[in-house]
Amino acid sequence: MFRSPSRRTPSAFTIAAPLALLIALIAAPAASAQFHTHRETNANRRARIQRQITDTYTHRYEVSGGGGYLRFRSGQFTQKNNEVDFFFNTTYYFNEKLGATAEVRGYYGKAKLPNGTPYANYVGNPQISEYPFMVGPTYRVYLHQHIGGSIFALGGTAIGKFDGDTKGIASTQLGFWPSAVAKPAFSVGANVDINLYPNLAFRIAPNYMGTTFGGSLQNNLGVNLGINYRFGRQK
Repeated sequence: MFRSPSRRTPSAFTIAAPLALLIALIAAPAASAQFHTHRETNANRRARIQRQITDTYTHRYEVSGGGGYLRFRSGQFTQKNNEVDFFFNTTYYFNEKLGATAEVRGYYGKAKLPNGTPYANYVGNPQISEYPFMVGPTYRVYLHQHIGGSIFALGGTAIGKFDGDTKGIASTQLGFWPSAVAKPAFSVGANVDINLYPNLAFRIAPNYMGTTFGGSLQNNLGVNLGINYRFGRQK
């Protein structure tokens, strides 16, 4: 009797291999397109960040203001006292990094009389104040989308009032510096700007304040907090 050739059932490998090849051919263009799209998205993101950085740091002018804190020595033998202050400044930028700043500050506190002062019970802790007026360069050292950093060095004069609350007693009799119309003063420090918008930032400014009342150098440390507003455009 004639027997027809036996038919073999296709193996799983015989079916899976062409199917896997077909899936690979279909998926390859999609994966390539997805990678290309992801790469373009990152490039667009970097371009957007760079545009925002440029938009933030190409303003011609900055105006800042706020308040702060200072440790100040009111006399040669007095303890340091705490003072609160206000500050206001404006900066003109020649380019993205270098600017010229003019600043006025006002410091207010209660002086501590030296031990053994005969007028202590009569005067108490009188209020004193200082008013520096300074100008100098500001230089940006860090330009970022969210945070900017700059350093400054200012010099000028300071007015000191140390006998306005002493009930007629001269400040020098209380161990304080003599009141002065204008004495050399200078300040160095840094500005840390937390950018809320390209033209608006919250500013933190730790600084050293040097004054020369009474013919000596007072080394004072403090910090200012405030708002920094940018406007105008550099050509």
